[in-house]
Amino acid sequence: MMLKALCLGLLCVIFVSHFYTPMPDNIEESWKIMALDAIAKTCTFTAMCFENMGIMRYEEFISMIFRLDYTQPLSDEYITVTDTTFVDIPVRLYLPKRKSETRRRAVIYFHGGGFCFGSSKQRAFDFLNRWTANTLDAVVVGVDYRLAPQHHFPAQFEDGLAAVKFFLLEKILTKYGVDPTRICISGDSSGGNLATAVTQQVQNDAEIKHKIKMQVLLYPGLQITDSYLPSHRENEHGIVLTRDVAIKLVSLYFTKDEALPRAMRRNQHMPLESRHLFKFVNWSILLPEKYRKDYVYTEPILGGLSYSLPGLTDSRALPLLANDSQLQNLPLTYILTCQHDVLRDDGLMYVTRLRNVGVQVVHDHIEDGIHGALSYMTSPFYLRLGLRIRDMYVSWLDKNL
Repeated sequence: MMLKALCLGLLCVIFVSHFYTPMPDNIEESWKIMALDAIAKTCTFTAMCFENMGIMRYEEFISMIFRLDYTQPLSDEYITVTDTTFVDIPVRLYLPKRKSETRRRAVIYFHGGGFCFGSSKQRAFDFLNRWTANTLDAVVVGVDYRLAPQHHFPAQFEDGLAAVKFFLLEKILTKYGVDPTRICISGDSSGGNLATAVTQQVQNDAEIKHKIKMQVLLYPGLQITDSYLPSHRENEHGIVLTRDVAIKLVSLYFTKDEALPRAMRRNQHMPLESRHLFKFVNWSILLPEKYRKDYVYTEPILGGLSYSLPGLTDSRALPLLANDSQLQNLPLTYILTCQHDVLRDDGLMYVTRLRNVGVQVVHDHIEDGIHGALSYMTSPFYLRLGLRIRDMYVSWLDKNL
């Protein structure tokens, strides 16, 4: 009996030491976030064990969990919800039922999920897009782009761009009663990456008649050129999203080859011919001093990967690499960043770069924010933080779109 109790106690100690992440003092609902973080890390640990044992790949296990949260397109008394396709790309469409004397505003939303997981059908994103459509009396489109690693870059970008270009066609805007001068592209996390890249493409393409009025980027991931930013160091073992998990997911966006994440962890993955791109992600210049702190900037080491991946130097994959001339044509931009987020500095640097070329930017920084907070807006995992970010997002859209 004593031995069993000792073994159980030892297992508990191992579990707590492996999955416990100390909570910052300013975190709201810290006990709930601690539980959610433990669940996320337990799922990651289980997925990695299964992968190492050859049972199933990491992303297959996590995707299986995500799919349990998918919803059906249920309409209500205010919104008609349908699953349809835009040029073979699945989308979930939200159309207000009340009559409108004028054409409506529209929001195109790209969900997060590390390029590998998720869908607009997820409970949280369905809730967010439904809320947006009802509150703004707007047409909302949730885009279900193809996922990695079954489909590598540029499949996700191509799907996003094709869906947006289709929606911007005159006949489609007329069909859904949308005002072509009041369209926004939004996204969170990896969806923020796609929203950024697609907006850059649309605004700089002379053949696209209708342009985007604004873009909204919620804790976006915009680069991996430098994988050792201050936010990567501070949140290496961060809440919900760790540096290792972020690197694994973005690696799968490009390839299944394990050499890439190994090189990324050492910050040695960029090809020899990419040095000219470092100025676009030089955090020692682009980050506000508050976030640079006492960290010392070290340029990434080139050539640590034995082969070259074109996506690593492509601004369609890593939109922070876009040059200034590509940024000058961008619309009004809202960027939200979270303090306790491994991706925090991507958004902060993009704020600086956009302002440097004269783009109007509104930036909100959530001091007690964590990555993926919008995924926690529905029972049983709702956080007040997620609802607060939802309200900030929708309120800003209402005032500006």
